[in-house]
Amino acid sequence: MRRIGHFRFRQVAVTPEFNVALFAFLLHFPWEFLQVPLFAAMPEMAHWDAVKFCTRATLGDVAIALTAFWLVAGWRRERAWLLRPDPRAVALFVAVGLVITLGLEWHATELQGRWQYAEHMPRLPWLGTGLAPLLQWLVLPLLLLFLVRRQVVGARRLAAGEPPCDGT
Repeated sequence: MRRIGHFRFRQVAVTPEFNVALFAFLLHFPWEFLQVPLFAAMPEMAHWDAVKFCTRATLGDVAIALTAFWLVAGWRRERAWLLRPDPRAVALFVAVGLVITLGLEWHATELQGRWQYAEHMPRLPWLGTGLAPLLQWLVLPLLLLFLVRRQVVGARRLAAGEPPCDGT
């Protein structure tokens, strides 16, 4: 019985979605903490409240990354598109994350007032959206795709009894 559970985990662990979620969490979590000084009231927030706030934001980033992944997968009609990414797929993946982030940041800051930027947060002049969340969705998705591809390819090679990399 235990072997079956282990086998199922291995099947899940090589799926693109699992790895997108995993690496999105691992990349976005520290970013959320690094940008704390750029948000009003965050530096003064109680430690545990700030941790919970950043964790919720990170889970939102994971949801954005999965949404972007699935939209590209639907467009390409292939879940394994990130094993052979082309520039258009990568651009769409990044663009989806940017558009969702722009919308969420604008909604949270302008409509709901859920958070405000600190005075030293650089902002886009036409929307007022903070530059740090946008840079987050320009930089981290490229690293995410690189790491997910390496992880999935390596895991699949190991499962097939091959060495995890080709030595290049």
